[in-house]
Amino acid sequence: MKFIPTHLKDAYIIEPERLEDERGFFARTWCKEEFSINGLDPNVFQCSISFNIKRGTLRGMHLQLPPFAETKLVRCTRGAIYDVIIDLRPSSETYLQWTFAELTPDNQKTLYVPKGFAHGFQTLEDNTEIFYQISESYAPEHARGIRWNETIFNIDWPEPVSLMSRRDQEYEDFIPADFLALDIF
Repeated sequence: MKFIPTHLKDAYIIEPERLEDERGFFARTWCKEEFSINGLDPNVFQCSISFNIKRGTLRGMHLQLPPFAETKLVRCTRGAIYDVIIDLRPSSETYLQWTFAELTPDNQKTLYVPKGFAHGFQTLEDNTEIFYQISESYAPEHARGIRWNETIFNIDWPEPVSLMSRRDQEYEDFIPADFLALDIF
């Protein structure tokens, strides 16, 4: 696996290294030992999928506060997504900065989302499926969100939003003090 750092501290794009022959190829997408060697959280507590019927669907920006803060590995297994993360760790040199990765089955990239980051995505095709590996269980009392169009971040979404949950639409203005617990990362 290739661990490619993004401009956000501790966030990576992970590309599989393919072993090819006449049958096709084989590639690892996760290895506890390699994640540990590269200083990444190797724990996987649960795996989930997200299926999205309509192009332009937006989910996010989501995170969990400690002690249930999550590391996520995000991979698109069908369709395509514009995957966005925001560094919300107050002591980080990339605090309040965001980046994106376009994830597709063809490029086979995985986005590593560290604890203390908000995560969301927009589908670029109908019938898009995303596969998550997550380091913690879902804890609704620690779940938080940031509005997808919060002006402090000014995320450049690639398409008009066609569908979004009511919860994601109703997140309040971003108040940094509400996320100070993320300073432990």
